[in-house]
Amino acid sequence: MGIHTDFAQPEEKVETSLLPIGDEEFGYREARHLLQRAGFGGTDEQIRTLASWGPQKAVDFIVDYHDIPFETDSPTAFDHDIMRPPTRAEQALLQRARQTGDENTLSRIREMRQRSQRDDRGQMRELRHWWITRMIQTPRPFEEKMTLFWHGHFATSYRTIEDSYHMYAQNRMFRGFALGNFGDLLRAVIRDPAMLRYLNNDRNRKDAPNENLAREIMELFSLGEGNYSERDIKEGARALTGYTFRDDAFSYDKNNHDEGAKYILGVQGNLDGDGFVNAILRSQHCAPFICAKLYKFFVKEIPTDTRALDGAERAVVRAMSKVMQQSRYEIKPVMRKLLMSRHFYDPSVIGNKIKSPVELVVGSVRSLNTPVRNMVVLANALDQMGQSLFMPPSVKGWDGGRAWINTSTLFTRQNTLVYMLTGELAQTDRRFVDPTPYDPRRLIACMNDPRIEGDPPDDLVANQLMDLVLGRRPYGAGDLLISAARKVAKPTTRDGIRTMLLLTTSMPEYQLC
Repeated sequence: MGIHTDFAQPEEKVETSLLPIGDEEFGYREARHLLQRAGFGGTDEQIRTLASWGPQKAVDFIVDYHDIPFETDSPTAFDHDIMRPPTRAEQALLQRARQTGDENTLSRIREMRQRSQRDDRGQMRELRHWWITRMIQTPRPFEEKMTLFWHGHFATSYRTIEDSYHMYAQNRMFRGFALGNFGDLLRAVIRDPAMLRYLNNDRNRKDAPNENLAREIMELFSLGEGNYSERDIKEGARALTGYTFRDDAFSYDKNNHDEGAKYILGVQGNLDGDGFVNAILRSQHCAPFICAKLYKFFVKEIPTDTRALDGAERAVVRAMSKVMQQSRYEIKPVMRKLLMSRHFYDPSVIGNKIKSPVELVVGSVRSLNTPVRNMVVLANALDQMGQSLFMPPSVKGWDGGRAWINTSTLFTRQNTLVYMLTGELAQTDRRFVDPTPYDPRRLIACMNDPRIEGDPPDDLVANQLMDLVLGRRPYGAGDLLISAARKVAKPTTRDGIRTMLLLTTSMPEYQLC
């Protein structure tokens, strides 16, 4: 099955500005697109509601999510003591055992450590399930979509950190700064225990500077490759000396901080971590780089090297950068402007981006109202599709785009959708088969329209289903859906519509958003 991602007509002119879309241009298709890109999709009722509101009210509702009541995550939701450092008494016991060769005590200490590691891996699984559930249930989907964006941008992996609570704390930090100030977020990142451990800054001392965090902050997190020098890296590493953590909190080790003068990105002085961040924010390359990353995640696949952009993408990223600079690196004005823009709803953008595994799974539950099924199966499916939450493949995060699609991942994608719609698994293991019934008839507006007496026409049901599920009506697909449905039941029955859903979600277009 091929994935085609260019549905724009060759003669159409792509909108190159951030001028707002007009009320008359904002309909069902545009509202559906907004819910998919700024969240994880929506039901037919939700799409129709946003379409009736018009773009201004719809975007305000999406972006101003703090006005929507929702239980916030708590710092005590997960156990912070599983991987706690040893107490003084425990350290003394270990030292005595080593000095005396007490193998029994050393063995007990090793067993305790291994038990803690097993417990922490168990909590890590719970954490992944918790976040997937939160993305499915939240009435503030843009908050979670931005949290997912920052997780991929400031990629940090549990495989290296081996402390589930540190991963949870970082996730809470991303959520707290989701639409906040990028400078404030960057200052929080250089104090985040998970990031300090992941990039070895906890070993960054004035007599032996470690350059990992300084390099990745500039190359991957703020400026982009080629927009800094090796000297900037070395000086940035000196600015970050002494930035470490104790247990679950940031710790500034003054004795290991280099107090000498530094010269970073044209700024000179006795710079510390905050001085390093301020020098980055002064760079002309910072806002364009971050806006290119936002554009790539929310709009379409582009090179994050802004020098490689041309045409509409270059113009829009420049316009976004101007908004970011004028707002002193506030993210919300940039995203509001983007989501309101005619460019965001251009035909070259809508339905032209491959869904990530998370978007596929969470979006299917939220838009098709399927049962959540078994969270172990869904989390494992994300792994097999290439997006293990809290375990990105490298500090670069996930490549995304066409990298999501290959023979193996397409097989898993389809099997996962079948499981969500039917509760049946392709493999012989019956432990996770879910008999929870699923009635898709409520998805279709005409099925609940009191103005229609009796069953609605089959072609109306099929067309509304395609509008919701695919965002378009591929030529001849309606007849194919109706024919398949009639082989098992009437197209307007539960089984008939479910059959059409199984076929629709197997189409290449369903892999796009």
